[in-house]
Amino acid sequence: MSVRDMQGLTDFVAYFGMGLGFMLLYLLLYLYATPHREITLIRGDNLPAAVVLAGALLGFALPLASALRIGGGVIDVAAWASIALFAQLAAYALVALLLRDFSKRINRGEMAAAVMAATIHLGVGLLNSAAMSF
Repeated sequence: MSVRDMQGLTDFVAYFGMGLGFMLLYLLLYLYATPHREITLIRGDNLPAAVVLAGALLGFALPLASALRIGGGVIDVAAWASIALFAQLAAYALVALLLRDFSKRINRGEMAAAVMAATIHLGVGLLNSAAMSF
């Protein structure tokens, strides 16, 4: 490996680590914000809880990937990732507003509520990701 290759590896490690850090931060905030306990429900084989959490994580990962791709430096990436994080938390607020008793529905194993929530998260993530290109 040349010195130039090592510089690319260093940048990769820094940005990949930053991406993982933001994913973990989002996951912790999301798990804290929701009244139902996703991890416990998922461990108990509650498919709707897994669908919602997967949609929320993918909905955040899409704009985070765009932020990593278009960011002009660590601070720029952090700013865009923060915007994506807040957009996804707003998506959850929209889910809770549209689907009354959302947490109870997930606890009961209602797939329709889970699919709708996951779709909202993915839709917000796609729009957020696309809007970052301007």
